[in-house]
Amino acid sequence: MHSAVFLIEFGAIILALGLLGRFAGRFQFSPIPLYLLAGLAFGEGGLLPLGASEEFVAIGAEIGVILLLLMLGLEYTANDLVSNLKTQYPAGLVDCTLNALPGAIAALLMGWGPVAAVVLAGVTWISSSGVIAKVLNDLGRVGNRETPVILSILVLEDLAMAIYLPIITALLAGVGLAAGSLTLAIALGAAGLVLFLAVRYGRLISRFVSSDDPEKLLLVVLGLTILVAGIAQQLQVSAAVGAFLVGIALSGEVAEGAHSLLSPLRDLFAAVFFVFFGLHTDPASIPPVLLPALALAVVTALTKIATGYWAARRAQVSVKGRWRAGGALVARGEFSIVIAGLAVAAGIEPSLGPLATAYVLILVIVGPLTARYTQPIAAFVTDLLARRRGPVAAGAETAGAEAAGAQLPGPREAVESLDGQDARDRS
Repeated sequence: MHSAVFLIEFGAIILALGLLGRFAGRFQFSPIPLYLLAGLAFGEGGLLPLGASEEFVAIGAEIGVILLLLMLGLEYTANDLVSNLKTQYPAGLVDCTLNALPGAIAALLMGWGPVAAVVLAGVTWISSSGVIAKVLNDLGRVGNRETPVILSILVLEDLAMAIYLPIITALLAGVGLAAGSLTLAIALGAAGLVLFLAVRYGRLISRFVSSDDPEKLLLVVLGLTILVAGIAQQLQVSAAVGAFLVGIALSGEVAEGAHSLLSPLRDLFAAVFFVFFGLHTDPASIPPVLLPALALAVVTALTKIATGYWAARRAQVSVKGRWRAGGALVARGEFSIVIAGLAVAAGIEPSLGPLATAYVLILVIVGPLTARYTQPIAAFVTDLLARRRGPVAAGAETAGAEAAGAQLPGPREAVESLDGQDARDRS
């Protein structure tokens, strides 16, 4: 009987996701907000709470994040990763400063204390790699010039989590300096080891994985990815970082074959991840903290856009790409919830959990919209201001923008139909 209920519940979820995805595709927008709303409907305090299939959905959600980051890693080589990290580390510092400070200040203003301030700083700092990877794929921007900049910031954030999570765990547990330092050393060593193996022995790993049989290739790649992600998480390193580095290590025909085989699985489990996030959000807990969460969301959405714009400008990406980079970074998600969950479990501040949930829920819904519309809105405002200054100034500004865009070569030529832009906009 339990098995039958499980099949009915899980089948209903998958069917609902398929219908919501078709609906979103018809109107050309990301289905992520609809998936989240479906999770709210099936979750605690929702219309049809789940029971039998919740544990399976939780496991599927973890696999979804892992596959999203694996597929993103397959798009880039180890040399791309190292060069991007070397050139973009200042963007990581700017990202931390602009987006962690608002959370820390907000916690202190509400009188929550220094430990809660460090926790809320992490909640507002880290973007959602899973959501952003899905949005970039949905909008067809994986090959865009600004995407490596976005990717570099996400990787720097995920690697920073290898330092931040042991620190915050030690603070919440109140452990001594020696124990906290040991945990931090283990996490850093594990992250460094995985990165070294991916960069140094990527070709050997690709040879080991390579197979002409699609079935064997699928099983080996999927098994290796989940294994590395699990080991990384066990060592206090993000499972997403482990999966991403596996993707980086694979190259050539192996990467192409794995990409085509894993794409359907990624889409399925990624949708399950967003439903799972909604499942654990009680709609009744949101209204009391909605105003402070909304204010914090507005501030940190603007700081993330500023971060992406600055980083893309530093990488000599065109103006349109800068706005797209900023808009893509707005979404918060899995890491923010994990950080808040640690604080709630430690009993630091009762209101921190609902606030973080409302905050993430707002930005995980708004994030796909800012990724899609930040650049068109910025272009409209710029054009409007230019018209007010007069036709001569507008013409000069347009000519200057075209000249600047023409100087920047793109990595590939393609048409981005969603934005109605030509191949020059990808440069």
